[in-house]
Amino acid sequence: MSAPRYRDVAAAIARSITAGEVHVGAALPGEHRLAELHGVARGTVRSALALLRRRGVVEPRAGAGWIVQSGSLTHGLSGFGSFASWARSRGLTPSGLVVAEDISPATAAEARLLSVGVGADVLRVVRLRALDGQTVMIERSCYPAHVASVVAGLPRDTPSYAAVLAGAGFGEEFGSHRIDAVAASSEDARLLGVRRSSPLLRVKRQAFARDGRPIDLSEDRYLPGTVAFEAQASASSGAFGRILG
Repeated sequence: MSAPRYRDVAAAIARSITAGEVHVGAALPGEHRLAELHGVARGTVRSALALLRRRGVVEPRAGAGWIVQSGSLTHGLSGFGSFASWARSRGLTPSGLVVAEDISPATAAEARLLSVGVGADVLRVVRLRALDGQTVMIERSCYPAHVASVVAGLPRDTPSYAAVLAGAGFGEEFGSHRIDAVAASSEDARLLGVRRSSPLLRVKRQAFARDGRPIDLSEDRYLPGTVAFEAQASASSGAFGRILG
């Protein structure tokens, strides 16, 4: 089943913003002009703009039309666990594609974080993740044996491992996240179609089940200009901090 036309229009407008054709703070062309550019009715354009508004990309302003608010989608740090759930909450269609899967011994660092013995078998899965068909990041995950049996051999295009794990009783109850920037490796460059050493946003995640057992370790590497992360904190809250690299 093909996506509704307004989603295609929304994706095309978002690409023009990401490409810098319309800058943050500037107004988009009027609805009539957008309808002409995309060969659709104005009602389709309005639906596309409403979708982009829900995603935080544009906002209507009286007398000025639709103003670009952000060149990237925003992911909050609360409820961080599932990429697919977050995507759907913003009106996006998430997808995933496994490009590598193997079982190998855990390193000392992995063994400590996953509460397994050094050298114990762990399942490693590398997936490309996309939003509305546009690749935004590489996800590299490492699962201990008690969880690996649930996700090993899933169809390559399974959209949400988190949903599968939750259905098997391994829903994420809490986790930790560390965000920094890294240079693209040769494998990153090949999979994401960028130059080697290009800047990528990296998110290291550790997820735990309700009983405190680790579920997985993941390292996500995002293309720039695709997804941003935001956190809210107060002087009395220690939920967000700085870490020296």
